[in-house]
Amino acid sequence: MTEDDRRRVPAATYRLQVHAGFRLEDAAEVAGYLADLGVTHAYSSPLLRSAEGSNHGYDTVDHAHIDEARGGRAGFDRFVAGLHQHGLGLVLDLVPNHMGVDDPAAAPWWWDVLKHGQDSAHAAAFDIDWEFGGGKVRIPVLGSADDVQKLEVVDGELRYYDNRFPIAPGTGAGTPQEVHARQHYELVDWRRADADLNYRRFFAINTLAGLRVEDPAIFDATHELVLQLVDDGAVDGLRIDHPDGLADPEGYLDRLAEASGNRWTVVEKILEPGEDLPESWRTAGTTGYDALAEVDEVLIDPAGEAALTALDTELAGKDVDYEQLVHDCKREVADGMLGSEVARLVRVIGKLGWAGNSAVDVAQQTEALAELLASFPVYRSYLPDGREHLDATVTAVRNRRPDLVAAVDALHSVLSSAGSEAATRFEQTSGPVMAKGVEDSAYYRWARFVALNEVGGDPARFGSTVAEFHAAQQRRAERYPESMTTLSTHDTKRSEDVRARLAVLAELPSDWAQLVRTLLERHPLADRPLAHLVWQNIVGAWPLSRERAQAYVEKAAREAGTSTTWTNPVQEFEEHLHALVDAAYDDPATTADIDAFVTRIAPFGRSNSMSQKLLQLTMPGVPDVYQGTELWDFSLVDPDNRRPVDYALRRKLLADLDRGEIPAVDDSGAAKLLVVSRVLRARRDHPEWFGGYEPVGVTGSAAEHLVAYDRGGAVVVATRLPAGLAATGWGDTALQLPTGAWRDLFTGERVVSDMDGLAVDALLTRLPVALLTRD
Repeated sequence: MTEDDRRRVPAATYRLQVHAGFRLEDAAEVAGYLADLGVTHAYSSPLLRSAEGSNHGYDTVDHAHIDEARGGRAGFDRFVAGLHQHGLGLVLDLVPNHMGVDDPAAAPWWWDVLKHGQDSAHAAAFDIDWEFGGGKVRIPVLGSADDVQKLEVVDGELRYYDNRFPIAPGTGAGTPQEVHARQHYELVDWRRADADLNYRRFFAINTLAGLRVEDPAIFDATHELVLQLVDDGAVDGLRIDHPDGLADPEGYLDRLAEASGNRWTVVEKILEPGEDLPESWRTAGTTGYDALAEVDEVLIDPAGEAALTALDTELAGKDVDYEQLVHDCKREVADGMLGSEVARLVRVIGKLGWAGNSAVDVAQQTEALAELLASFPVYRSYLPDGREHLDATVTAVRNRRPDLVAAVDALHSVLSSAGSEAATRFEQTSGPVMAKGVEDSAYYRWARFVALNEVGGDPARFGSTVAEFHAAQQRRAERYPESMTTLSTHDTKRSEDVRARLAVLAELPSDWAQLVRTLLERHPLADRPLAHLVWQNIVGAWPLSRERAQAYVEKAAREAGTSTTWTNPVQEFEEHLHALVDAAYDDPATTADIDAFVTRIAPFGRSNSMSQKLLQLTMPGVPDVYQGTELWDFSLVDPDNRRPVDYALRRKLLADLDRGEIPAVDDSGAAKLLVVSRVLRARRDHPEWFGGYEPVGVTGSAAEHLVAYDRGGAVVVATRLPAGLAATGWGDTALQLPTGAWRDLFTGERVVSDMDGLAVDALLTRLPVALLTRD
């Protein structure tokens, strides 16, 4: 692959999580394997200098250096050389929205702002409301307000335990408390973060301070190194983290496209069902959560909804109104952890006089804003794009809350003024409210069917038809043919194979309900919906270590916030929760029940996994393979999904396949690796086979169990609803393909389509999937 080839749209990418335990030098060593697998580009997690100990890299502290803990510039150069040696390019993850400030001494810009305040050369880089803080940045690190007495002055710095802060020139005399009072920052009780902070953050993470990359000077300074790497041919494509946090995503992408020479760029944007990216954005598309949802849904049996809903109602003791649950969770976030952002929005709008409406007081203003944020149906608008979402939200709140009509009407004109500070800050706030309220709250509270509780999905939408899947792919081929597709990422709540196994529950809802009732009777937990969530995840990832299961359930329970929380853990409840998990390992009857159920559904889960992977790798777009998922990967939410990958095993299995071995669909995962490698190689070597999209007709008694389409030379055949299929078999089901000979790229077998079509039972004898080309 030439340099010009690498600069073009990737045929496929492979995501690597680079950190101190898997450095750039290690990444260089797997370049040959990635080339053999069939991708054209490695796709790396952020590589710029980040907070010490960071295992993800999204807490950049210095944009001018490659992170030394990950291998530094020498390691990066070795990595790129290894990729180029094997004809591969590099897609780099970039974090423009925020900077890590957990350790001020490690973040030169932040340190300088704390030291010099508004006179700092870097003051404009951060989104700070200096007026509200009385000219100071409020930093929530103290255990209590009284802890100001524990401050010390050491080596010309202000210290609070291990926390270091600068001292402004000429202010170092006197007691530590007197010195603190003279600084351009104020150390405050951490509990004040919800209401009194005066700098924009990433979501509600106090240690990630928002950057103002809408300022050209800030853009240039934060992108200089990355753009130099692009110019040098080391970086060939970009992934942009969290564009919803930016003041002007469209302007940012315009500037980036011009500076990067229009390199292939995707954005980490979560689209709600039916939502599109603004047409004006200069991007190839998203990082693929929308594609993930489309693939998951077509493999879920809608017929299971009623029974699983009934079980959920039984366990919750009431019918769950998911729409209301989402609203309430978002209100909790707006009123709680993101209260500082809402308060700042109130201050901004207050300066405008509230459109002359003197009847609206601050309390009504705050309530109206919180209701609008809790009711907003998408992550954010990008005015004038998305104005319809704002208008619909205003109407909904007016109808639901007559007491807020005056405040909402006053807000409507203010918030619809594209480019104004008020409208922009509302847009920057609605996304975090959605993410924290839905992904990190509602998804953990509603356990009806957790296979659907995934980033980019809609738990209320219980599966889809094959026709709906085809329509979505035809639309994708027309609008976003170069967008990324994915099934697993570092942020997914469950890996693809866990979701594929859990999808089987929709086909066997009564059997699942019987098992859940038995487990709950045997091991009661006061929070029964949470217990249901726990058992689904344990079964989905089984067998997993006790330590992994315990870590997951603690995080899940605290995210749900119904019986315990991160800020106020309830020890008695958490002990009961951990005892429930221990029972899966220590109670012989429970262990046997879980083993038996998993043994029963695992083959169907593997079938779903292979179909899922084939659909994602062949659908329109640029497929990404998350590290390790070319074999079975039963991971739960981070950090569980960032565990080490055994590349030696993968190399061995791939070599066996390349010697002609056709594996069984067993625990080894080799069958999945066969699908991944053969599809990736076909996309790399024969792009002409993947230029269109046409559904392939299916006839016969089991037609509903097949998804089939022609990409323009490669015909995709995937099994769906395998548990139901096991009871009936394929029977007379046939693919309506042109007559003649076809070859399956997975098995190498030759099959023939006649006037009645291609018999599916003859095609899918060894694997539940096929990839056909004209023989």
